[in-house]
Amino acid sequence: MATGFGVRDSGLAEAERGDAGDAKSEAGAGKSGGSVVAFANPASPVANAAGEAVADYLKQHESKSLLRFITCGSVDDGKSTLIGRLLHDTQRLFEDQLAALDADSRRHGTRNGQIDFALLVDGLAAEREQGITIDVAYRYFGTERRKFIVADCPGHEQYTRNMATGASTADLAVVLVDARKGLLTQTRRHSYIVSLLGIRHVLLAVNKMDLVGFDQAVFEAIVEEYRELAAKLGIDHVQAVPLSALEGDNLTARSDATPWYRGPSVLEHLETVDVARDRAELGLRLPVQWVNRPHQDFRGFAGTIAAGSVRPGDEIVALPSGRRSRVQRIVTADGDLAQAVAGQAVTLTLADELDISRGDVIAGAAQPAQVADQFAAHLLWMDANPLLPGRSYWLKIGTRTVTASVTEIKHKIDVNTQAQLAARRLELNEVASCNIGLDQPIAFEAYRDNRELGSFVLIDRQTHATVAAGTLDFALRRAENIHWQPVDVDNAARARAKQQKPRCVWFTGLSGSGKSTIANLVDKQLHALGHHTFILDGDNVRHGLNKDLGFTDADRVENIRRVAEVAKLMTDAGLIVLVSFISPFRAERQLARELFGADEFVEVFVDTPLEEAERRDVKGLYAKARAGKIPNFTGIDSPYEAPESPELHLATLDDDPQALAQRVVDYLRG
Repeated sequence: MATGFGVRDSGLAEAERGDAGDAKSEAGAGKSGGSVVAFANPASPVANAAGEAVADYLKQHESKSLLRFITCGSVDDGKSTLIGRLLHDTQRLFEDQLAALDADSRRHGTRNGQIDFALLVDGLAAEREQGITIDVAYRYFGTERRKFIVADCPGHEQYTRNMATGASTADLAVVLVDARKGLLTQTRRHSYIVSLLGIRHVLLAVNKMDLVGFDQAVFEAIVEEYRELAAKLGIDHVQAVPLSALEGDNLTARSDATPWYRGPSVLEHLETVDVARDRAELGLRLPVQWVNRPHQDFRGFAGTIAAGSVRPGDEIVALPSGRRSRVQRIVTADGDLAQAVAGQAVTLTLADELDISRGDVIAGAAQPAQVADQFAAHLLWMDANPLLPGRSYWLKIGTRTVTASVTEIKHKIDVNTQAQLAARRLELNEVASCNIGLDQPIAFEAYRDNRELGSFVLIDRQTHATVAAGTLDFALRRAENIHWQPVDVDNAARARAKQQKPRCVWFTGLSGSGKSTIANLVDKQLHALGHHTFILDGDNVRHGLNKDLGFTDADRVENIRRVAEVAKLMTDAGLIVLVSFISPFRAERQLARELFGADEFVEVFVDTPLEEAERRDVKGLYAKARAGKIPNFTGIDSPYEAPESPELHLATLDDDPQALAQRVVDYLRG
């Protein structure tokens, strides 16, 4: 997915600079083959020749293709060892790195003092102590034929989300299998995520063949089983290689230990595999990252072309607005271009003044992207707190951020068997097929066609933590069939007829705090003053509208969502609606607030300490909860998140209910 991820290696930056790391090591880093390089006089012919050689070398490396790949599989399959051995055998290590590796191998290694190549990648102290990979470690290396960025992904199930991070930008996956164990649960899990994230090339590395005597039958049995799995998952290209990453067999060159194997070595396949994605067929796709306005005479739209190509004079359409224009110039730091293609960062100027901002997409007019606000999607949940349908999140797709909620979990997917399971919530590392609704339409592509416009992350609106990664499958056609029906008598007209300002007064607090009591008193006073009101009380609503809901977190979220929608309809009718619900979660109260106008929603925190609420316990609920007879009871075994900035804060220990109700009435009439 096109998201921001942490990188634990500066080699990633070197790759973006065009193989600078190799150039430094091979063209004058100060050491070569253990001997000191003498730098020539800059004015001498030797220096000039050396300079030209360096320039030619850098130019050659600039034109080399870049392959991003990941290594994945189960624990102890040898992923880190494979990468470390590749770095070592391709001679991409400095002498100080080799010396550090030797020292680390004696201190942390698992080979009795011999070189432990896995330590080149396992950089975290916890990884070295446990001998496992936890975080995604990125490494860069290159050969004469290609440049590589490799992500070493963790094998433990609890770090599946980290593995998805590494896979989100990869073009190929190296799936390692221990020849002694065959395909394991985590092998299947990682292969499913590889498929989900659109990787269609897999190098099946059957490792530790030396421990099974390089038995051809063992290798072929594993390959046959994996090809069956790949076919089910839609992975089109599988190249299987028998190897010993530790000893180097079939890693950089074919080994004499496997005379029966006629295929390429791991490195040969990585150097030659064609993973190019044909993105030109989609037409131009430029997510706008920045509106470039250095002065009043220049206005351009900057971004990286996600698909297709563009030339001056091409007709474009700005999405989601649908307004059209033509490209005037393609501006870059090195001057204007006659053409730009996918992968290039450019600034486009247009013939017309269109209202385009960050997050919009500039597309070819003949073949525009789709626009929708409801989608079917696949979701990988990455947070310790569960996904609850109906809860509001931020959805970031490309350069655009909108408000979204999962409207339905259609089914959870057992990534080990691909079975579809019923679910009402998602836990950490679980995958599901979902429906997602947005608060505004966006331009998008199905993920299978365009990663940049088909992948997204969900962000918790309270903590700003990334809680999920997802891929868009298709737009829901129901969005095209449902439209707002205009009415002639609007809520303002109804409010004038009732001579009042419609409001939603939302009372929140613990059970037994006095919410219903105060709301009832407010209702009586407003009614006596001639106002048109209605009370939505938590207990009363659960006898009808919400009688199908329980008290799990997921049910509580849906409970508040429904009530908020009803309250919105009542304010549209010109009423003052008094909502009395525990509503324990800030996220749902915020979701309710966003349904209303700027001054239509009044949050009233009825603040009663837990011990006082328990002392009152009019309904005997706390006693039952303490006895374990009522699970998920707010304040006991389910949290209550107090409002941070309510319009009214009513401390029930300071005043009697009548005085507190008067404060609410005074606020509404003020």
